[in-house]
Amino acid sequence: MIKETNKRVIPVQFILKVIAWVLLYLSFFYFEDFYKSHSRLDRVSDAVMLFLTSSIIFSIGRFIIIALYNKRNENRSVRSNFTLGINRLTTVLNTIMGIVAFMTALGINIAVFLTSLTIVAMAIAVTFREYITNMISGLIIMFSDQLAVGDRVQIGGYKGRIVDITLSSLVLQDEEDDLVNVPNNMVFVSPMVNMSAHRSSLFTVKFELPLQTAVEVDKLEEQLKNSLSNHPYLSGEDDLNLMVLEIGKDYVKYKLEMHATSSSNRLHKRVENEVLKEVLKFKRSHDVLTKD
Repeated sequence: MIKETNKRVIPVQFILKVIAWVLLYLSFFYFEDFYKSHSRLDRVSDAVMLFLTSSIIFSIGRFIIIALYNKRNENRSVRSNFTLGINRLTTVLNTIMGIVAFMTALGINIAVFLTSLTIVAMAIAVTFREYITNMISGLIIMFSDQLAVGDRVQIGGYKGRIVDITLSSLVLQDEEDDLVNVPNNMVFVSPMVNMSAHRSSLFTVKFELPLQTAVEVDKLEEQLKNSLSNHPYLSGEDDLNLMVLEIGKDYVKYKLEMHATSSSNRLHKRVENEVLKEVLKFKRSHDVLTKD
């Protein structure tokens, strides 16, 4: 029986913020006269206190919301980026409060600034329109179940697996293992196919061989076909043809796509392990023949 242990992560950053808040709060009592005689330092300390207070409140709110969400869905299989979305939103709120605190430290009247900001708001909106719309689209994606990290998708002319979702773009890993940044807006304005919305029985085995062994690719392909034909865990609908991904100076990378009888990751790993064992067996026999 396998026992799962949940390791609790100590929130070091949160603890440091609380300690800093307490020390700063106590300093207001013990060094009140000092702050009164140094108006600039008093203003800066007020700004730091504003940022720490808001940041602590955001962190507590984030923890409570995520805990309630996890509790509610602990017995359900959900495909959601809710936690990712809350984390990104907390970062945005902290950034906004950081800007407000910085302006407070400089002695800028926030109310007057916001009133005058309406005059240049349109210019700012036009200048940063793409980023603003991408950020809004990113938040919509994070708080929906349309896409999730790990999904295999095709968005417009881009195809790959989602490895990260940021406020500006989706980070895809394509078939060549390159990372491609796709603007979040493309999810809503371009044709999009999520090939992982329902767990797929399709899986891929990738491996590489030395160049001298790779020249016998036809024999390797035939050996793999003989090994995997009538396999109890494969659907039998694939041709099992090896595809070349990359040819390097002294190696060749291959890919083999197959459909299993189920979408179980454990079953996929088991078949992948058998394929790699066959590849190693082929390499050993090839090395013996070349030595002789």
